[in-house]
Amino acid sequence: MSPDAHLTLLTIGAVFAALIFTRVSADLVLAAAMAVLLVLGVLTPEQALVGFSNPGVLTVAVLYVIAAGLKQTGAVRWLADQLLGVPRSARGAQFRLIAPTAGLSAFMNNTAVVAMFIPAVQEWSRRLGLSASRLLMPLSYFAILGGTCTLIGTSTNLVVDGLIQSTSGDALGLFELAWVGVPLILVGSLVFLLIAHRFLPERGGLMQQMESAREYSVDMRVPEASFLAGKTIVEAGLRNLAYGYLMEIERGGRLMSAVGPETVLEAGDLLRFIGEPRCADEVRSIRGLAPANGGSEKLALESHRRCLIEVVLGPDFPGLGKNVRDARFRSNYGAAILAISRRGERLKGKIGDIRLQVGDTLLLEGSPDFVDQYRFRRDFLLVSLLNDAGRIDHRKAPLSALILVGMVLLNVFGLLSVFESALVAAGAMLATRCVTSTQARRAIDYQVLTVIAASFALGQAMQVSGAADSIAGLILGGASLHPWVALALVYLMTAIMTELITNNAAAVLMFPIAVALANQLDVSFMPYAITVMFAASASFLSPIGYQTNLMVMGPGGYHFTDYLRTGLPMTLAVGSTVVGLVPLIWGF
Repeated sequence: MSPDAHLTLLTIGAVFAALIFTRVSADLVLAAAMAVLLVLGVLTPEQALVGFSNPGVLTVAVLYVIAAGLKQTGAVRWLADQLLGVPRSARGAQFRLIAPTAGLSAFMNNTAVVAMFIPAVQEWSRRLGLSASRLLMPLSYFAILGGTCTLIGTSTNLVVDGLIQSTSGDALGLFELAWVGVPLILVGSLVFLLIAHRFLPERGGLMQQMESAREYSVDMRVPEASFLAGKTIVEAGLRNLAYGYLMEIERGGRLMSAVGPETVLEAGDLLRFIGEPRCADEVRSIRGLAPANGGSEKLALESHRRCLIEVVLGPDFPGLGKNVRDARFRSNYGAAILAISRRGERLKGKIGDIRLQVGDTLLLEGSPDFVDQYRFRRDFLLVSLLNDAGRIDHRKAPLSALILVGMVLLNVFGLLSVFESALVAAGAMLATRCVTSTQARRAIDYQVLTVIAASFALGQAMQVSGAADSIAGLILGGASLHPWVALALVYLMTAIMTELITNNAAAVLMFPIAVALANQLDVSFMPYAITVMFAASASFLSPIGYQTNLMVMGPGGYHFTDYLRTGLPMTLAVGSTVVGLVPLIWGF
């Protein structure tokens, strides 16, 4: 193994360690690795920057704009409402989710699809009297499966297609992956509805689970000069609240858990209310009470500009591991934390002392501008403005859907490439004001693009240094493996890697190893490349393996073990289908 190969593997090992054991964002880690390989002379500047000009990466950027147009016009929510219907059972509801979720994920980023579907599915489950935990995990799984059906269904497909083009000059067709993707949806749906759904939790009963997934504690204080001091709970109007109840009073360091209607309030009392998000608005409107954490009244916002917002913390949120006080949330984001929910359970204690974790659901008070500014940022997996229906221009929903159909037809009939047709569609979204230029710029996830482009540099280093050939030789171990056995090993390695790091990085790092393995077996590299593509997206075993899994964790009240139990039969079924079908379509 050459010195450059040793340097490459050492750098990639450091990348793995940083992504797994530190909170440093993936884009910074991979960009730093790219710089190291460039400075050490393993890569030339042209080789290091090859990812930034790759058509697959550029197509991903353009598709963000198209997804934003569909979202801003409400086209996805409208279609979901039409297709979901009124099933009679939880399994019937799960079945109804398959077509709209997988169908939309085939043509737009599945992260955007899940973000738009979460509030719709929550409301749908409430109407049906079902637990949201029975529906949100299948929402994520069906979105993942739907994304495997077309070239534009997920960024991973476009990235691997770009690598294939740079290797052989050939490009995949828009629907070429459907030969495997559609059977995956059928097999995955069948396994889920017959086996995996049995392992889904149903916490808190039918209606209670929906409420508890969005239940918060809201702390208020009786100020020194408040006219409520000396009044009873009933006289203060705190007895029969519409959206919550007074759970306890903290007075002089003593906790009063049994709060009766005749309890007399005193100045300085801390009142803890429990309820759904609207409870925060309700208790804050009561004259004579003030927020206990002192955060929201310090916001430089007029009262009519204030609104309630729910967010789910993502892995790139800079305050992870810190308590709310040290994270300086209000200063950094211009919004105040009113309450925090974790895995569907309200967190007790003072908000300022709570240490923030990935997947935490925060109830904020801020302005509507917060939603526009942070909806597409990696700090948060989900940003939802409560009672947001009025902010969507539904009149343009048919137009945005027509633009998407036009993009697909331009490519299907061979008039334009995927990248060119996406550019035309994005331009049409902007020209027709389905999405504004500001919204389009904010919709592009530059951190994801940096991760993908920098990953290309690492993949290039694996190839030019000979590290990929060395790893392929170690896999073969001097033996002559059957191509099908080697294909299964490639799938297994990619699937494990995608659970540890980002799916796009896993695909780019495994691609040169797969190509080298095919070359040493003297077979076509295409089935191995396609297998890497599917394996990098097939993440069902953990909430951290794929972004959509983490997005539904908080709203669904899931634990890590829920993914292991439910995802194992899905992983076995999808893996077997991919390894069995791919060589029949792209032969060895």
